Amino acid sequence: MAMTTVQHQGLSRRSKWLIGMAIVAGVLALIWSQLPRSPYSTDLTRIGQGQPALVLAYDIQSMGGMAVMEMMDDLRGAYAERIAFLVAPLGAPHGRAFGQSFGAVNGTVVLFSAKGAAVETLHLPASTAELQKALEGLLAHAHD
Repeated sequence: MAMTTVQHQGLSRRSKWLIGMAIVAGVLALIWSQLPRSPYSTDLTRIGQGQPALVLAYDIQSMGGMAVMEMMDDLRGAYAERIAFLVAPLGAPHGRAFGQSFGAVNGTVVLFSAKGAAVETLHLPASTAELQKALEGLLAHAHD
C-alpha cells in the first residue's frame, strides 16, 4: 500500500481578504447600529435661549437611552417647532458635566423652561405617552 502525501495550502489570498472585509463590515455595522438614529443637537448652550428644551442624557454603550431616543423620534415632528430636542452625550466632557449637574444617567430626560430652569426630570420614561404628557406640561409652563 503506497502512501500519498496531501498538501494543504490553506486559504487563498483572495479568501483571506474576503473574510477580513466581512469582519470589518460586521464591526462597522455593529458600531453603526449603536449610533443615534436621528440627528439631535448636542449643543447644550441652547438651554435657556428662549425656547423650552428636552435634553436626553445618552450613553452609546448602554441600551436604555436608545429606547428613549426612539420615543423622542416619535414625538419630535409634533413638537420640534416649539421645543428644542437635545442630547447630552455622557461620553463627552460637556455631557458628563450635564449628567453630574442634573443627576442624569443614560436614558434620563430633563425638561427645561424657555428661561433655562429645570422643570421636570424623567428617568427612563416607560412609554411615548408618558414622555408626551411631560412635553405638554412643559409647554403649559414654558415661560415660567
